[in-house]
Amino acid sequence: MWHFVLLIVCAAAIYVSCEWFVNAVEWLGRRLDVGGLAVGTVLAAFGTALPESVVTLVAVTTGGTAEARDIGVGAAMGGPLALATVAYGVTGAVLLARRRTRELVPARAGTEHPGQPRHQGPAREVLAGRADAARLARDQRWFAAVFVVKVALGLVAFACKPWLGLLFFAVYAVYFWREMRGGSADEGDHDEELAPLKLQRRASRPATWAVVVQTVGALAVIFASSQLFVQQLDAVGPVLGLSSTVTALLLSPIATELPEIMNAVIWVRQGKVGLALANISGAMMIQATVPSGLGLLFTDWRFDGALLWSGVVTIIAIGYLLATLRAHRLTPTRLAAAGGLYAVFAVGLVFALG
Repeated sequence: MWHFVLLIVCAAAIYVSCEWFVNAVEWLGRRLDVGGLAVGTVLAAFGTALPESVVTLVAVTTGGTAEARDIGVGAAMGGPLALATVAYGVTGAVLLARRRTRELVPARAGTEHPGQPRHQGPAREVLAGRADAARLARDQRWFAAVFVVKVALGLVAFACKPWLGLLFFAVYAVYFWREMRGGSADEGDHDEELAPLKLQRRASRPATWAVVVQTVGALAVIFASSQLFVQQLDAVGPVLGLSSTVTALLLSPIATELPEIMNAVIWVRQGKVGLALANISGAMMIQATVPSGLGLLFTDWRFDGALLWSGVVTIIAIGYLLATLRAHRLTPTRLAAAGGLYAVFAVGLVFALG
């Protein structure tokens, strides 16, 4: 019973600390003269993914057995899967709920005029303009290229394979440089009024030390709460009749990506859909490179059926997202549908482990 209570408490703590984090990281982006989307793809994504990368580093470098080190490999594959399906799906579902509620007001007030065309509705509203859609599609293509290579490397063995892990770090360094260099060019980012910093609510321009303290403090709470959440989830799995393998591959990835999901929900609630999507795509790039590089350097990086299946579903999810972006048809409904692919993964996992 206490495990379920702690799950709820940890989830609440993660959500509140994520609110403080996104509030601080936007001010941090303003201080660093970083464009709005780069705040999501780089600063927020790096901050929330850093604790997970540390966990992977500890697992692959200090694991006493091959099974312990394989936990890091599973995290490197499960993280991108959860982001590509659950994170995007939750974002779409929150958008649907928010926009349907908002449109009930004029409908009840009878503000429609005879002969006036009806609004497309929240389910059919395209989320991003062509420029934003092109940028998001570019990020997803980066991710897809890296991810296909990382899955292919899990199917072969050769002497110099571990050293290829350094190339994954280099790829993220190039991505980071590109985002930071082009981020400040985003139009209108610096004209947008930011919410007051929570540590200095009365200051129109908070002190740099306050921004840094709030950012680091929020990340510390997110890290501690996320780790406690995962521990409770591992304990709850057997109570629900789930094996440790199923818990590790099916539930733990959602738990470790909970900060990114919470960030997206908060930004959607604030009407900053572009930041929400950028945060997820940026986190996916980190998950595709940094944990994978660590796994290649310190493990055999060989995939079994379950890991290969997670890679296949992730690639399908990215292909689906790219297709909707290229057709300029990324709507809340189509984004929410991506979450259903995680259910497809769950069904296939039963057969893969059977």
